[in-house]
Amino acid sequence: MATTSAHATAAAEPHHEPSFVRKYIFSTDHKVIGIQFLFMSLFFLLIGGLLAGVIRWQLGWPTNPDMPLPGGGLLPETMVNQGIVLPEFYNSAVTMHGTIMIFFAIMPLLVGVYANYLIPLQIGAPDMAFPKLNMASFWTAAPAGVIMLAGFFVAGGHSGAGWTQYPPLSANPEFSGVYMGQQLWLISMIVLGFSSLMGAVNYVTTVINMRAPGMTWFRLPLATWALFVTAVLILLAVPVLTGALILLLFDQTIGTTFFSPEYGGEPLLWQHLFWFFGHPEVYILILPAMGFVSEIIAAGSRKPIFGYHAMVLAIIAIAFLGWGVWGHHMFQSGMNPTLGMGFMATTMVIAVPSAIKVFNWLATMWRGDLHFHTPMLHAVAFVGMFVIGGLSGVFVASTPVDIFLHDTYFVVAHIHYVLFGGSLFALYAAITFWYPKMFGRMMNPLLGKLHFWLTVLFFNLTFFPMHNLGIAGMMRRIYDPNQYEFLRPMQELNTMISIAALLLIGTQLIFAFNFFWSLFRGEPAPANPWRANSLEWAAPSPPPHGNFARTPVVYRGPYEYSSPLSVEDYLPQDDPPAEGPEPVPAPATSH
Repeated sequence: MATTSAHATAAAEPHHEPSFVRKYIFSTDHKVIGIQFLFMSLFFLLIGGLLAGVIRWQLGWPTNPDMPLPGGGLLPETMVNQGIVLPEFYNSAVTMHGTIMIFFAIMPLLVGVYANYLIPLQIGAPDMAFPKLNMASFWTAAPAGVIMLAGFFVAGGHSGAGWTQYPPLSANPEFSGVYMGQQLWLISMIVLGFSSLMGAVNYVTTVINMRAPGMTWFRLPLATWALFVTAVLILLAVPVLTGALILLLFDQTIGTTFFSPEYGGEPLLWQHLFWFFGHPEVYILILPAMGFVSEIIAAGSRKPIFGYHAMVLAIIAIAFLGWGVWGHHMFQSGMNPTLGMGFMATTMVIAVPSAIKVFNWLATMWRGDLHFHTPMLHAVAFVGMFVIGGLSGVFVASTPVDIFLHDTYFVVAHIHYVLFGGSLFALYAAITFWYPKMFGRMMNPLLGKLHFWLTVLFFNLTFFPMHNLGIAGMMRRIYDPNQYEFLRPMQELNTMISIAALLLIGTQLIFAFNFFWSLFRGEPAPANPWRANSLEWAAPSPPPHGNFARTPVVYRGPYEYSSPLSVEDYLPQDDPPAEGPEPVPAPATSH
């Protein structure tokens, strides 16, 4: 009775409604912060896509010194090798496309959005362990993005040293004529690194300390497992990159010579530091995608995920083995062949846990009650595109093959099959799947499927022929292929790729329209539109502050689909067993 009176008194007290700025801008609610990361990342995805359009426009229709003009005659000498943009801006476009897509679009979409939004909901927690630190992580990432974009507006233009920033070009701005843009690139990445570390500390602490009663480690959804392991990777990898960035900034500003060979520095030191971070970064970009796809394929197949424990161990194995493969990016650096053989072997081995996951997804779908809604379509496409990217990765993991293919468009095809065909398809699946949870509305399924099929078509028309370009010897970061006689026969293929790429970019407008139109006009979402088991669907859509009215109690794993114990074909994790008294959960706490 005393408890009831206390609740009644609390309910009778007027609730102080925070201001708009406090509620939606400087919020400590993990859900609002996740949505802030979502809109920021989608903006940078647009910028990165426009830069890709510039790159493909230039490569599809480069100038040709032998090209006849419409009125007769040949191209004037002053216009030879000057395409739609100057070569200096083209270098900046290539550099910033890679930088923005990896660090400001895909990485925050995968981790910043869904680690923030999903982890507390999937483990039954009211919020993150450190809400104010969580807010600070976003308000460190946003200024980092502003600093990065500012480089387009400074004298000398933005950095053109490639997204990997190899010295000595990046260490000595006089080589490239870029000073302020190069430094803004480094400052932005240093600031973004601190944002990533603040978020990762929060994610790891939250999963370890704030799981609901009954939520044991092997009852965690695979999405949370993947995000947890990814956060551990961020904590270990990002400080290595941040240290290297500070050293490179010192080389540019105060005259140190860490990476300048003419003064005794070592350019290869940068490559080792960058790729010691960079290859775990690949798994930072793919592990959350694997977790999301596992959730969606299980729900779309109406079957328990095949080999749950093997899937968890595969995630951990990928993260562990990822620390021993960075040298495969450096086979052409003069590496001792014996050492190269070691990196080749570890790279081959890391394909094994990835293959385990692929076969487990296929086994989950095998003879399942398949529901090909939009998230499921994107998830299945992820599996197919990831396999293609993985198989091409096996080619370049082999030292003798990589020596031929290194720095060609074969590698461009490979990385895009992994990061677009992999991560971005998984993100489209995740955004569509958890959209009703975030906003309380459904995205339009017809527009979703139209976007899906056109994206699959134009994606493969864009990137699969790049394997052919690479085998023919077309180099990466090239401005005008026609200046090389042996590449001129490939120009028709380059033009076709550019047309497909521009159509691919245009297709994303369908997704953008569907996303924003559905915010206001979308069909109101049912409580559990995908009939999923995990705890986030036990909360209202969208969830209130504190997420749950009472702390949920977990009784089972996250993938009990098609259970004979339920009239429905799924058993939510918080659904108590039929026999025995039902435990009474404690009231939820709120930050």
